[in-house]
Amino acid sequence: MHIKEMIWPWRRKSKKRMARIVIDGPINGSTRKLVLKALRQIEQREFPALLLRIDSPGGTVGDSQEIHAAILRLREKGCNVVASFGNISASGGVYVGVAAEKIIANPGTITGSIGVILRGNNLSKLLERIGIRFETVKSGLFKDILSPDRALTAEERLLLQSLIDSSYDQFVKAVATGRNLSEEKVKSFSDGRVFTGTQAKELGLIDDVGDENDARLLAAKLADLDEKIKPITLGRPKKKLIGFLPGGSAISKILEVLSMELSTSGQILWLFKP
Repeated sequence: MHIKEMIWPWRRKSKKRMARIVIDGPINGSTRKLVLKALRQIEQREFPALLLRIDSPGGTVGDSQEIHAAILRLREKGCNVVASFGNISASGGVYVGVAAEKIIANPGTITGSIGVILRGNNLSKLLERIGIRFETVKSGLFKDILSPDRALTAEERLLLQSLIDSSYDQFVKAVATGRNLSEEKVKSFSDGRVFTGTQAKELGLIDDVGDENDARLLAAKLADLDEKIKPITLGRPKKKLIGFLPGGSAISKILEVLSMELSTSGQILWLFKP
């Protein structure tokens, strides 16, 4: 074995192996860092195939776009990427998924929700009731847009709608390109509605219905690998201490949702919010 391979075993070539990345939960900065690091490892080790498991309602626009772009770059290097949609792969989860060569979803997978949402908090009534007023000094008319102490003006709403429309167009183009559909076709079902995996196949949003094992077999076929191959999972998040406590998994999910809600207030999102 080469000396460098002894020192850095993760750099060994993996031309006969399959990599696996799991995107579980909202897509945010932490997700992006883990996934991009894993994608770099896949490129360095020259994996011929990647099984991308997605179970996500979507998330922040920029993070979804960076993951999408990195997957496309990996494919340009010759790696075959197959996405497997789990319980839910909606909005930003779809955006990431359409970067794959093929997409497999369970018949009952919840997917779609192609669209953009921007939410702020208007607390003016509450603040008035408890006697709190904000004093604002700003450099421009729109500098305190989405401030929680007042409602949006008509001009501000128009400005924000233009941002939403631009982000929506980017989303539609990515789906159209990734799924080889016309933008008109994509727009016909991109009004925020969700679909089952079976319905998504009829629309051309996915290639076939099936489970993760079906996606693994397809990735092996595309990369000319042994169908019995077991993927190597990369980019696993470190398990938090709360996860070891009774009911810790459920508590972690609740905290994750609350954190997402608070941290993304005022941000443009590709997120399914039922």
